[in-house]
Amino acid sequence: MKIDDFLHLNSPEGKWIVAGLGTLFLLFLIARRRRLARQAQADAVEEDDMVVVFPQGVAGQLAIEPWMIAPDVSAVFAALTKDGKEARFVGGCVRDALMKRPIGDIDIATQEPPERVVMLLKDAGIQAVPTGIEHGTVTAVLNGKTFEITTLRCDVSTDGRRATVAFTDDWREDAARRDFTFNTLSATPDGSVYDYFNGMQDLAHRLIRFVGRVDERIAEDRLRMLRYFRFMATLGMRIAERYEFQMVVNNAEHLAELSAERIRDELLKIVGSSNQHDAVRIMFEQGIFAVILPEVADTVWFKRLSWLDSSAIKIGDIGPDPIRRLAALIETDGAGAEAVARRLKLSRAQIRRLTRLKAPAWQAAPETSEAELRGMLSELGAEEVIDLALLEWSHRLIITPRLLKSETEAWQKLLTQAAAWEPIDLPIKGGDIVALGIPPGPRVSELLRAVEAWWRAGGCTADRDACLTDLSARIINNTGNNAPERGQ
Repeated sequence: MKIDDFLHLNSPEGKWIVAGLGTLFLLFLIARRRRLARQAQADAVEEDDMVVVFPQGVAGQLAIEPWMIAPDVSAVFAALTKDGKEARFVGGCVRDALMKRPIGDIDIATQEPPERVVMLLKDAGIQAVPTGIEHGTVTAVLNGKTFEITTLRCDVSTDGRRATVAFTDDWREDAARRDFTFNTLSATPDGSVYDYFNGMQDLAHRLIRFVGRVDERIAEDRLRMLRYFRFMATLGMRIAERYEFQMVVNNAEHLAELSAERIRDELLKIVGSSNQHDAVRIMFEQGIFAVILPEVADTVWFKRLSWLDSSAIKIGDIGPDPIRRLAALIETDGAGAEAVARRLKLSRAQIRRLTRLKAPAWQAAPETSEAELRGMLSELGAEEVIDLALLEWSHRLIITPRLLKSETEAWQKLLTQAAAWEPIDLPIKGGDIVALGIPPGPRVSELLRAVEAWWRAGGCTADRDACLTDLSARIINNTGNNAPERGQ
């Protein structure tokens, strides 16, 4: 075949060549169109689009919330960054913001040394309190609000209770000395989040993981073992590494080396929490309470009470309370409860309250009459009545998890009345007794107590005239404290 015949368009061979070339050209056009479309999509930025270019080291972005740019916060940051050094939010406020939880304390870290922090704050007209200046901590006070400011630091030496630190300007070095990965996060007021130890991922998966070697972190500060359980209880953190959990359990005996105040603070946060993942039961089963609170013999009563005050009832302001729950957790009498309270260095009011809950002055019951209830509310106060009612109700649930509907409704009615109680004063005073011819002295107090007991036994309903009539009868009969029994 001649070449001219092969190239002739009307020949079969020529038609085949034309079709092939056309197909190749069409494929080229399709490929070019797709490439141009991808390029156009990459280059095009709609008016509503947001392009985020993270600075070096930034792992994420927080939506800017009002607390981050509040005037007081901005004033503190302006003071700390006056000389060009960086300051960031650290600790719980960053963690809670990422978890969409309410923000409590606002802690700030700075590259400035503590003495310079004091000067910068004072120059800005902000009160500076050197609350722990040897450890790099200064508290800023502005318009009644406090901010704990800590200089970046690294540990020089530790003994399990306290550390000797050196100051640094390295954010990663400071993060490396913290306890858990989700507590290493720091953030700037514009929402840039810095994450040096994968804390954001652990937080997203609710995993609690130590920073670095668990044995080193525990040796640096024994309290971290209690904080491990606290975050399980309060935030619902799950065990990331079984080995880490076992190391905490194996080292629990060292908790006895901690001060009572540090143990108390963590313990009350744990028992007063939502107790997610039943952290209290885990602590009991793994022997943690055997070291810090040996009076715990079981956790069933605690669990029933926690269910009542956090989930089962919604009455007034009644809710979880750490002292009430502590009373359900320990197995002891009034004297033992007082010993526990003093050992934990509770406040005087907390010592008295815990002691009275373990040696109650009144036996709460669903069949309590309205008159008796009003009398007890007047004598003991609403808080103690509510405590005793919840403790008794939850204790009965141990034996009978499903009470009769009538009993449940009776408990709810009792608590509703207690939550709404407004204190009532006895309608008469000591002066009324003196006016009837009784000279000032012990006899006046004796008569006043007798009338008050009578008044409370009747449900605090007797008015002034009725109380004066009862008082006059006692004076005439020369009687004192012969009030009827409660409930009569």
